[in-house]
Amino acid sequence: MATANADRLEPLGIGFGVLLVLVGIMTIVGTPWAYKSGGALLMVGQGFGAVAAIAVGALLAWLARK
Repeated sequence: MATANADRLEPLGIGFGVLLVLVGIMTIVGTPWAYKSGGALLMVGQGFGAVAAIAVGALLAWLARK
């Protein structure tokens, strides 16, 4: 039963949010900073980017669901 307030793009938002969370987790698990000689600043930046991707993905999925 369809409602008048149904959002047709909700599955797309949830899907992209889950994808971002998975990319962030796989980035942390893959530890790409272990193979580069960029130093501590590069390692911290890549770790922050991975955690930020997880946070943005979770927020996107939550907002799409709400």
